[in-house]
Formats: sequence, C-alpha cells, structure tokens
Amino acid sequence: MTVDLANIPKTLIRPMTVDDIAPVVAIEVEVTAEPWSTKQFQQSLEQHQCWVICGAETDNNQPIGYVVTATVVDQTEILNIAIDPQYQGHKLGSQLLRHTMGSLSDSIESVLLEVRVSNFSAIRLYFNYGFIEVGRRRDYYRTEYGREDAILMTLQRSAVAPIVEQGS
Repeated sequence: MTVDLANIPKTLIRPMTVDDIAPVVAIEVEVTAEPWSTKQFQQSLEQHQCWVICGAETDNNQPIGYVVTATVVDQTEILNIAIDPQYQGHKLGSQLLRHTMGSLSDSIESVLLEVRVSNFSAIRLYFNYGFIEVGRRRDYYRTEYGREDAILMTLQRSAVAPIVEQGS
C-alpha cells in the first residue's frame, strides 16, 4: 500500500529519541532481511548521530524513515538509512539524505556507505548525490536465495556543499 502524500503536507526531520526506537525497528523489519535489533538502535542513540523523518501532521510525528551515521575524525559513514515502504517513491529518502549532508561538520572530508547491489533506487539516489562506487564486498548480504554483494560508495566533501546548496 502506498500513502498519498497529499495527506502529509509537511515532513519534519528531527533527532531520533528513545521513543522512536519501536517504530524505527518496525520499519527496519519491513525493509531488510537482516534487521538491526532494538539494542542496536539504542546503542546508536548513545554513540552515533540519528535522525528521523516524520509526517509532521501524522500520528504525533511518528517516524516514517530514519538515518544513522557514525563519524570518525574526518569521515562520516551512513550506517543505516530507510524509509517505510508505504512512503517510498516520494523523495523522502532524498530529503533525509540532504538533511544528513547539511548537518555534517565542516571537518568532514568524505561520506561512506554500503548498499545492496539489488537496491536500485538507493543506488540511483546515491549516484545522483555524487557518490561513486569504490569497491564491493562479495557475498556480504544474506538473501532468501543465497548471498549478494554490497557496493561500497564514497562522496568527497568537496562535492557535498554544492549539492546541499542547490537543494537537490
């Protein structure tokens, strides 16, 4: 089922809170064969940067997507990013990614991520933002049919600023 975004006039991106963990885990279970646990999200809240995107006028700002990033010195890695399947296809992932890029410290030189080779919409989103493929992890993800590769991607900070300014 897809949701008509005419019923969600505004979105809100805000820091994830403990109260968001249950709905975030519910989304995670829907979107991946190997979902993160409640404990992994709790630990992420303590150790990483976590954001949620909400329909500003739906279910008390209930999360409809999330992103978790980790920063080490001058690199940020996108550890997990997802949009509830019923809200996919409405550029909410793009909004969340744009917000994430805009919230980076000036000291960040590169952004890293990995994505399943079969996740074509995410790969297209990342390429559109200027990420480039820098490698692969063979047979990294389990699937119901066996294993699939992870594509390793990076974006140099010098490419981030113009994208955020353009509002793409």
